Amino acid sequence: MSTPKQNPMAWKYCGDQVRRWREKAGVTREQLSAASNYDIESVRSMEGGRRKPSVKLLTVADELCDAKGMLLGAVDYLKPEKFSSYSRGYTQAESEAIAFHAYSTLLIPGLLQTEEYARETISNSYPPLDDETVLARVAGRMQRQERLRNSPTVLHGFVIHEAALTATIGGQGLMRRQLDHLLEVGELRNVSIQVLPLDRVAYAALNGPMILLETPDHEQLAYVEGQNTGFLYSDPERVNLLAQRHGMIRMQALSIEESKGFLRRVAERL
Repeated sequence: MSTPKQNPMAWKYCGDQVRRWREKAGVTREQLSAASNYDIESVRSMEGGRRKPSVKLLTVADELCDAKGMLLGAVDYLKPEKFSSYSRGYTQAESEAIAFHAYSTLLIPGLLQTEEYARETISNSYPPLDDETVLARVAGRMQRQERLRNSPTVLHGFVIHEAALTATIGGQGLMRRQLDHLLEVGELRNVSIQVLPLDRVAYAALNGPMILLETPDHEQLAYVEGQNTGFLYSDPERVNLLAQRHGMIRMQALSIEESKGFLRRVAERL
């Protein structure tokens, strides 16, 4: 399992609490090491926040230091985040939006991904993520999708570039199932899926993906994501610019019915 380049602050705070409770109780690091069956360096790394404090270490330290559950209470805060740090503001806005419109270029939109497609893309992130984080991120993406069925009055419009449909993510079988899933979800009355074919040169589409949201207070937001960055805009001028581009992209894309036929043809070729 890989360790992130920057250890989360929760690791550092939790490790520091273990050290403070241990010293207050007069327990040596050697004693904690022996009781938890970790070597001294591992305990030192966990106390210093360079390594995630394990449930086992917290359990043993809680007992040795008579912390009465105060150290074990940190377990929930050490679980990996379901979403990347730069996208958390967006995912919150997405969960509350009353209208949603997205244009995607190289990947199937997260709200439309199958679990195996999501796992394939997330597990191949670079730098690599540890297994626990991969599981949490996949679960978070699947949880986001529940809104498509649970909020039938919220319109979700998608325009997907042909490049995202023909890129062989995880093999032809996986992509065939992914395309079938698009056709299935596209039957929901609050979901529209349009395809932008490669032979339709929509210059506005060359600037990359975007998402437009409307909040319950009818505020217009726009989200743009890049290499490990994401920006959620509320500035009317910027949002209006992106909305105009998205409108042009939608006009140049295939209709909903044409898009269904396109998806079926791509799936049949796999």
